[in-house]
Amino acid sequence: MCTMNAKAISEGEEESPGMRNEILGESGHSGELKRGQVILVAYLIAALDLTFLFMQIGIMPYLAKSLGLDSVGFGYLQTTFGVLQLVGGYIFGRFADQFGARAALILSCASGSVFFLLMSISTSIPLLFLSRLPGVFMHGVPGAQKVITDMTTPSQRADALGKLGLCFGIALISGSALGGILSNKFGIFVPIYVGLVGSLINTLIAVVWIPLETKPVSDQHVTEHSTSQSGSLFSIREILRLMKFPGVMEVFIVKVFAGLPIGLFMIMFSIISMDFFGLEAVESGYLMSYFGVLQMVVQGLVVGKLSNYCTEMTLLRLSVFIFAGVGLGMALMRTVWHYCIIAVPLVFAFSMMATITNSILTKAVPSSDTGAMLGICASVQPLTRMVGPTIGGVLYKQFGVPSFGYLQLVVNIGLFVYLLKSKIPVREMKGQ
Repeated sequence: MCTMNAKAISEGEEESPGMRNEILGESGHSGELKRGQVILVAYLIAALDLTFLFMQIGIMPYLAKSLGLDSVGFGYLQTTFGVLQLVGGYIFGRFADQFGARAALILSCASGSVFFLLMSISTSIPLLFLSRLPGVFMHGVPGAQKVITDMTTPSQRADALGKLGLCFGIALISGSALGGILSNKFGIFVPIYVGLVGSLINTLIAVVWIPLETKPVSDQHVTEHSTSQSGSLFSIREILRLMKFPGVMEVFIVKVFAGLPIGLFMIMFSIISMDFFGLEAVESGYLMSYFGVLQMVVQGLVVGKLSNYCTEMTLLRLSVFIFAGVGLGMALMRTVWHYCIIAVPLVFAFSMMATITNSILTKAVPSSDTGAMLGICASVQPLTRMVGPTIGGVLYKQFGVPSFGYLQLVVNIGLFVYLLKSKIPVREMKGQ
């Protein structure tokens, strides 16, 4: 980048103070230190955002029940939130590309504040449904990913994105525990009040600590399809344009289908834990905490290390292969202890798949489109939550728990063969 800026100046462009600081700062220790600090702030914002989200997830069934909402109505409430997240993921990404990562993070945190404010005054079912509306812009993790993508080189990206999993694990454990403790000791609305105040603080952190403009430091290529043809925040044409970049469609298909069967299983897990494993609510909570610890260890310590020594295509094939093995294990498991053993490779494959595919896809498109690409990636999980209850319910009712494992095995064997035979054009590089 320093070379590019120097060339621009030599060709007659005026050297602005901002450009001068960029040239001097990014090439020196102070520039690296500043980027590192901004990335740490992005981690903090993501961790707090997820913590508040998990706090409200734990109390939502009780709040809905206290307002007279039955299980069917609660399903509609969850579906509403899933649809809003699905539609909002891409819109949020486009917003980040057009207005910057700082503005996107502020929008996400401010939407979280409105979300908790509406929840705090939800004294009726319509108000409770109304509180879901800000969810369309609540995308703290994609916002943090956008900051990290802008502030890292391609060779550093997988490691930096992988450490976001550490934030997820911390939030899963602390958010679930805090939500339960606060609601039991002080009332069901107290975690909501904490989420409201915390989201306001998160907004302030984003305003103060995230730079007005995060300069991309990647050296991504530009092709004839690189420039956005639309200024609107939602455009099917723009989605199709991104899918035309080399390797994007192939990797995105792998991302969607590799984890779909296990995603269906996790959506049905609350029922499976009661009926198949015979767990009580407290024991299910312990199991979720176990998953949180695994997530912290794998994404915080393992993913980044492996990305330094292996190419991303190698890691993608490895995660798909392990997913297939997990499917076989799920088909044969009979007790919760079997599941605890299977959880180790499951979390590894899931974390590796999410991190590596995000890294590959953001490097396959121009830096001006990384927000939109991250938004599309973020829509995969809401899409699974939308179709999951129906498909997962049919599989569980008709074929039982082993059906999820066999589906996982067959799908990922097919994907593994596809990855071995196809020559997907990706920017192969290892971290330094």
